[in-house]
Parts: sequence; C-alpha cells; structure tokens
Amino acid sequence: MSFYDASVPAFLQILGSLSGLLTKAEAHCAAKNIQPEVLLGARLYPDMLPLSKQIQLACDFAGKGCARLAHIDVPSTPDTEKTFEDLRQRLAKTSDYLKKFTPAQFEGADSREVTFPVGPDKTLTLKGQGVLNRFVFPNFYFHAATAHGILRHNGVEIGKRDFLGVA
Repeated sequence: MSFYDASVPAFLQILGSLSGLLTKAEAHCAAKNIQPEVLLGARLYPDMLPLSKQIQLACDFAGKGCARLAHIDVPSTPDTEKTFEDLRQRLAKTSDYLKKFTPAQFEGADSREVTFPVGPDKTLTLKGQGVLNRFVFPNFYFHAATAHGILRHNGVEIGKRDFLGVA
C-alpha cells in the first residue's frame, strides 16, 4: 500500500463522517430547542476544547499533515467558524484540498525528514512515517473521536457507525 493510500482516504472518510455528525447535531438542536452555540461550545470536561475547536483541529491535522508529508506549503486556516454550516464548509474545504493530492506527491514521504510545530515555540523533526503514525494520525483521530464523544454525551443519537461514516 502506498503512503498516499494509507493516509488520504482515511482522512476523507472521517472528515465526511464528521460532516454527517454535525448535520445530526444541528437537527438535535432544532428538535430539542437547544441553541446551536451551546452544543458548539460543549466540552467533555472544563479544561478540554469545545466541539467547534475539535472539528477545526481534525481538519488541521489532516490538511496540514498531508501538506507536510508532500513537502509543500502548509495552508493557513484561521479558526473563524461559528455555526454548524461554517464547520461543515471547513470540513468540505479540507476534503477538497486533500482530493487535490496525488500519490506521486507522497513518494518517498515515509523516509523524508519533516519538521513541524509541537507547541508555540517548539518544533520536532521526524521521518514522514513517524510524523504520520506518531503525530498526525493520533491527533486527527483524537479530535475526531472527541467531537463524537461530545455530541454523544450531549444526547445526539449517534453511534460508532456514524463515526465511521457507514451509518
């Protein structure tokens, strides 16, 4: 399996499922007379990031991770989304961005050194395989699963099949 095939389709699957989760969350808000900003600001614990930021970060890890692996400029993605529709648009833009990548751009990425930020004033350099498996995938899936957990915790009727995008 190519490095491209191991990454881009996996990102696209979950980004698509997150869009579906947001649609169900918005319907839940309408049905239960909940203000959307309440759910968009919901957290699993007070020191964790809210739902909206979980979606933004999942997008960032997919898009920026692929850019770094393909050794191209990392896109700037300001966090301006305030509504379910804004977040679905961000997911769609990220998916469209990922669909422009080609397998050729990922050739040799597994062994190429990649330097990336790991905090405000810190960077880390790893081979591409390590970047994908030890940093990008874990962070991407953490934020996607946390978004799912926030919605489920707040009563949105979703399950594992929704997370996987096969519901």
